[in-house]
Amino acid sequence: MELRIQGLTKVYKGGVRALDDVSLTIPCGLYGLLGPNGAGKSTLMRTIATLQDPDSGSIRLGDLDVLRRKEEVRKTLGYLPQDFGVYPRVNAEDMLSHIALLKGIVKRKERKEAVDALLHRVNLWDHRRKLLTGFSGGMRQRFGIAQALIGSPELLIVDEPTAGLDPGERNRFYNLLAEIGENVIVILSTHIVQDVMELCSNMAIIHQGRVLFAGAPDRALEGIAGRIWQKSIQRDDVKEYTSRFPVISTKLSAGRPQIHVFADSSPEAGFVPVAPDLEDVFFASIAGLH
Repeated sequence: MELRIQGLTKVYKGGVRALDDVSLTIPCGLYGLLGPNGAGKSTLMRTIATLQDPDSGSIRLGDLDVLRRKEEVRKTLGYLPQDFGVYPRVNAEDMLSHIALLKGIVKRKERKEAVDALLHRVNLWDHRRKLLTGFSGGMRQRFGIAQALIGSPELLIVDEPTAGLDPGERNRFYNLLAEIGENVIVILSTHIVQDVMELCSNMAIIHQGRVLFAGAPDRALEGIAGRIWQKSIQRDDVKEYTSRFPVISTKLSAGRPQIHVFADSSPEAGFVPVAPDLEDVFFASIAGLH
């Protein structure tokens, strides 16, 4: 099973081109969709999830035409949007049971078994009678994954799932996604490079509606090997260096700015070569240098 996206284009009112001839082949497993806010990731996710139509292009899930057979797609789809609403005065168990009913699990015993299994899987069993309004950010996201997994979907879409989570909650969420990704297609849409580095064996970088890179993270790193140069500078010199060199990122290290420059050779004395990471690939791609 794979998801094939071909020539997808979407232009909003005012001429904003949210998707610009996007083509991707997404296999089973965790697939990272990396891009800054406003890159077109959410538009692509909503289109795959059958929540909006593109102006042109096609999407196929195996042999299933996603854009023409939406009801069939929804039976095999799990979706965790960036923002999702719940009834705050309902507990987790009752809410999941209600969603399972809406997804077509009408037999009470079958529905209870499915809900109980999901609550255990996302580690919310001990909180099943707790009102959703009292859930922490991590618990809320785990509940979101539970509702997305109802019906054993073949395709799972999660949009910016770790935003606002503390490090412990993020790690637990990573582990859960990795487990799920062993058997289904999981598309992880995020602007957090670490999410993709830690989870995904395949990825795409999208910016201004266009795909800048698609493939394995290791292949992306190979493409810029030997071309990232680092130097610690004074804070007041950042603007000067940015004007003189193709600076792709600036970080603070021991209180001093540390810049990364994309170049075939050392820009000037004081720069040292460094092994690139996925963040370098991301910023170089967005800057149009890679």
